[in-house]
Amino acid sequence: MAKLDVKNLKNEKTKDITLNADVFGVEVNDIVLKKAIDLQLAASRQGTAKTKTRSEVSGGGRKPWRQKGTGRARQGSTRATQWRGGGIACGVLPRDYTFKMNKKERVLAIKSALTYKVKDKELIVVDKFDIKSMKTKDIKSMVETMKLEGKVLFIASSETDAEGLYMASRNLGYVDVLLSDEINCYDLINADTVVVEEAAIKEIEEALK
Repeated sequence: MAKLDVKNLKNEKTKDITLNADVFGVEVNDIVLKKAIDLQLAASRQGTAKTKTRSEVSGGGRKPWRQKGTGRARQGSTRATQWRGGGIACGVLPRDYTFKMNKKERVLAIKSALTYKVKDKELIVVDKFDIKSMKTKDIKSMVETMKLEGKVLFIASSETDAEGLYMASRNLGYVDVLLSDEINCYDLINADTVVVEEAAIKEIEEALK
């Protein structure tokens, strides 16, 4: 079981916390983790790409020239696929890109992502997100004080804290905020540093045990 320091927002250690090895110390499954990320990205695709077939392109009702005697290849319509402005053969059609993934795989994928963050020392635990103001400068100051680098993901346990963090950091392109029950593989892996509230750690362990 891994032990981490619990810090306050001034980057001062307050105590230690022991992480559940069944959640933060599992054997990483890269295949399942990649599948979960692919599933999330696929689900975000609109799938509205569309091309017209020859039956959907307007015009071309008249045979362009007679069948024989012109010396040219026979043609039935100027909207056939070989003509400029004609229909598209085997073009893309609207589709749903999502696919299924069972619950055990989803849980293992999130556990693998959390384990990676612990192994790479990219997981920081804070005692509480005590956000008194919703000013962007205060969040920037907190990020600098805690020496957080790159993309930062805050995981809060309560909606009040999450809303305060979001309102204060929404103008910062390198900060994202989630509730403990909203964590997902893509946001975890995409973040360079994950800052989790102590209460959120307990909620995550309870949900994934």
